[in-house]
Amino acid sequence: MNPKIFVGIAVATLAVILGGILLVGPTITISSQDNPGIQNNPEAQAIQIELDELYVERISERTATINIAFKVSNPNPRAVIVQTMDYQLFETNYSESEQITGGEIGSRPTGMVEFGSNYYTLLGENSIILKETIELKGNNNTPELWKVLNDDNPSWRVSGTVFYNLSSMTSGQENTLNFEFTK
Repeated sequence: MNPKIFVGIAVATLAVILGGILLVGPTITISSQDNPGIQNNPEAQAIQIELDELYVERISERTATINIAFKVSNPNPRAVIVQTMDYQLFETNYSESEQITGGEIGSRPTGMVEFGSNYYTLLGENSIILKETIELKGNNNTPELWKVLNDDNPSWRVSGTVFYNLSSMTSGQENTLNFEFTK
């Protein structure tokens, strides 16, 4: 027989197996303590986010350096992929509605295969600290903001959205968590 037939059958079989794995995706089953024959599928819980730190590191006439850190916790027994955290930063003594800066930690995949992605895998029942350093450029248009940042006790409001998956990039759905903190 022709060896190309055997290779073709092997490739087709491998494609069917990989397609089945991607279609079904990972599942979790936990045996009940009361009756080992019955299995439960626990409902996935949303991730939790806290404002870990937010402070003005240094300030000069032209620039202000602000450090911000978020603690993201996964209460689930399975891993979670945190893709992106978008946030907006307000100094409420300066303005309740005018955003002074914002940012994005992480990145969302744009294609089927992406190399060098900047997303975070958060293992089950663990947490991670996501930090960012913000450089504000000063100018003569906002002397009130610079005065407030020079004070020892600025009043902050941080709001935003976290985009995450409860399983893997190829299975499960994208979830969002909106947050708002004051400090």
